[in-house]
Amino acid sequence: MTEIVLPNDTNGLGNLMGGQLMHWMDLAAAVSAQRHANTVCVTAAVDSVEFQSPIYQNEIVIIESQVNRAFRTSMEVELSVVAENPRAQTRRPCNRAFFTFVALGEDGKPTPVAPIHPETDEERQRYENAAKRREMRLVLAGRIQLKDAAHIKDDILHASAND
Repeated sequence: MTEIVLPNDTNGLGNLMGGQLMHWMDLAAAVSAQRHANTVCVTAAVDSVEFQSPIYQNEIVIIESQVNRAFRTSMEVELSVVAENPRAQTRRPCNRAFFTFVALGEDGKPTPVAPIHPETDEERQRYENAAKRREMRLVLAGRIQLKDAAHIKDDILHASAND
């Protein structure tokens, strides 16, 4: 997705407002989720939003999104945001986030989605990391116990052993 930052998108400093960027990111993520699920998808969670660099008026915002992993009815969508200065012909990374979407059926209730089949090493790494982030969300929300979080339990125990 590509947008240009206009004056009504900026704050008093001439920077893109974070809420506007989040709106654009939500739209881009929804497109990826809905293309994968072939149905309406809704935002369930937003994780790890990292604002790395301001985006200025008249810059071009490029948002790339992809589904990293599909669970039963939900999907993790990763977003990367780059700002392009058309005058200087430069680009810089500005933001990264992970959104969780839930697919809905005709009845408005969660519906199963097709699994992701990672093929490259990078896709496999994104796939595995998505499971870890999901477990962390579930542990923090109190929906599962840490002892039941197989993907992150080993990482935590390994980190504790190295301290």
